[in-house]
Formats: sequence, structure tokens, C-alpha cells
Amino acid sequence: MVLNYIWIAFFLIAFVVALIKLVFLGDTEVFGLMMQSTFDMSKDAFEISLGLTGVLALWLGIMKIGERGGVINAFARVLSPVFTKLFPDIPKGHPATGSIFMNIAANMLGLDNAATPLGLKAMEQMQELNTKKDTASNPMIMFLVLNTSGLTIIPVSIMVYRAQQGAAQPTDIFVPILLATFFSTMTGIIVTSLFQRINLLNRTLLFTLGGLCTVVAAIIWAFGQMPQEQMNVVSTLVANISLMAIIVGFIAAGAIRKVNCYDAFVEGAKDGFSTAVRIIPYLVAILVGIGVFRASGAMDYLIDGIKWTVGISGMRTDFVDALPTALMKPLSGSGARGMMVDAMSTFGADSFIGRLSCIFQGSTDTTFYVLAVYFGSVGVRYTRHAVACGLLADLAGIIAAIVICYMFFG
Repeated sequence: MVLNYIWIAFFLIAFVVALIKLVFLGDTEVFGLMMQSTFDMSKDAFEISLGLTGVLALWLGIMKIGERGGVINAFARVLSPVFTKLFPDIPKGHPATGSIFMNIAANMLGLDNAATPLGLKAMEQMQELNTKKDTASNPMIMFLVLNTSGLTIIPVSIMVYRAQQGAAQPTDIFVPILLATFFSTMTGIIVTSLFQRINLLNRTLLFTLGGLCTVVAAIIWAFGQMPQEQMNVVSTLVANISLMAIIVGFIAAGAIRKVNCYDAFVEGAKDGFSTAVRIIPYLVAILVGIGVFRASGAMDYLIDGIKWTVGISGMRTDFVDALPTALMKPLSGSGARGMMVDAMSTFGADSFIGRLSCIFQGSTDTTFYVLAVYFGSVGVRYTRHAVACGLLADLAGIIAAIVICYMFFG
């Protein structure tokens, strides 16, 4: 519903701004530019969605091999001690634990659309344990905050968009996104735990979260010692090695378990095509709306206003042009995706703005969309502290993304 109002506002505001420019500034080309943008953006949206098909098929196929090869279950067993502490109301060994992990694993790979069916299944299983069917339970809220915090380890789709937009090294945002999403996720876990009175100081969680913080601090320190050019090279190398290691590791695990890896891959890859096709209308809608909004000049006025406000405080303003992606992300994944693509098209994929918009896209998730879809699927009306925790995690991710982008690319 919120996205509906935003989408309508794009066209109405654009039309009013264009009319003002025509009447008071004599700009006779503005309406022509707006109409041209509708054709250009529709074409771009289709080509982007089509370009995603192969990559989604690849990673959904690899995930299916990992599932058949027992890799996913192995990770679930390893994480079981942590999950029982974060989700104390879910009985040990309950099927919901496996569904939660599968959903988180898909999100870690940046496969947003693939993660949704797994998340809906997890919500149904948690609803079976829920004593108040119209009110969100603690496990539901913790699960959704983990989703909305955007826990992303391998931002596959973002790297594809960067490649499509001509980035010299599409994977150079791998480490920055990993760091930014870590801060948003940690904030989400801490805030939600405070609401739910989960003891984060117990040995298991303290060791796990403390260990992760130590690793991330070490990564930031190590990259901080490097010149920026070397930092980009190392970040890209780590990304490429990690991605290749996951593909080979999943296939090797399948081979060891005597899985027909080829058939498993094909079965999983079939979902890639349907997923890519499903996002075409959403991407067309939002890109056309953004294109009209930008062509009318309304986007420039909005950004200039924010820059002026930020400039008064004495802060640097070069990050402001990427803010539309950050502001849209809590509302709509497709909307934020459109803003990210628009930023890369306008400023260049390898520009500071282009890279920051990608880090924004990967550092958090669509808070209101996730809450609406997941809670709506099980009939939950009262969300309790879910929105507050989700938005605080988003804010942490946005701030972290700006700081880390300056560190790597500023």
C-alpha cells in the first residue's frame, strides 16, 4: 500500500513540476523528455530482468545441489546452538529451524526472491507454535528482523547489475556490503534481544557474536592499512575466490553424497527463470516512475534540497545522490533496485554514488514489504516491536554503508 502511494506520487509530482517548468520557465522539452523516459526505462527494465535469468538459475541450481548434498543441513546443525538461544520459544529440532536457516542462507546469497517462499514456509511453521494467532510471537519478530537487517554475504544480483552497467570490477562491493550488513544485523539482534529479554551474555551467543565482531574488526583494520587501490584489488580477489569456493564446495559435497548434481542443478535452476520473469512487471513499474520523476527535474530539486540541508551542518554532501536507494529500501526491494540502477546509469557504475547505492541495496532489506508479506501470510495483525527493531537495524546499515564506502572508495 505504501509503495502504491509512492508510485502514484512519482507521476503526480513529476507532472506538476513539468507543468510549472513549462508555464514559468518556458521549458517546451520537458514533457517530451518524460515520455521518452517511459520508453527507455521500460526497455531497460526488461533487459535487466532478462539478464538476471542466467545468474538466478545458476545460484538456485547450486543451492539445490547444496541442499541435496547435505551442506545446508550441516550448516543448520552447526548453527543449532545459536538458533536455540535466539529463538528460545521454538522447540529443539522443530522443522521451523531448518526453514529459517534456508531462508537466511538464500538472503546471504543475495537471492531475495528465492528467499521469500522459504520465509513464508518458516512463518507458517512458527504460526503453528503461536498461542495468539493474530499477534506476532517473539520467534517471528526475531526472524523478520534478521530478514529486514539484510544479512547478505554474497550479493549475487547486485554484482550482476553492476556488470550490466559496465563496472570494471563488479565484485568490488563484496567486502563493503559484507561489513555494512554485519552492522545492521548486529544492531537488529541486539535491539530485538533487549525487547525480548534474551540474554546475549550467555556463553554460546557471547562467543559467537563476539567472535564475529572480532573477525569484522580485523577485516576493517587490515583493509585500513592498505592504499585504496590495493584495497579494491584485494576485496575483488577475496570475492571471486569465495564465490568460486562455494560453487566447487557445493558440487563436491553433492558428489561425495552420490547426488546426481546435474539433475539437481537443473531442477533448482528452473526456478531461476520463473523468478526473473516475476520481477519484470515490478521493475518496469518502478523504473518508469523513477524515470518520469527524474526527467521532470523533480529528482534534482529533491536531491539539491537534501544537499543544502546536509551542507548547513558542515558534512560532506557527495553521498546524498545515493540516498534515494537507502530511503526506498525499507519500502520496496524493486523500488530500491530501480533507484540503484538509476544511480549507476546516471553517475556511472564505478562512481562513488554508483558504488554507494549498491552498498545501500545490500546492507538492509525491505522492512515494510517483508513485514506486510510475512505477517499477512499467516494473518498476524499486531506486530508489536517488529517495526521499531527493523527500522533501527536499517538506520545502522545506512550509516555503516556511508562510512564504509568512504573508507573503500572515498
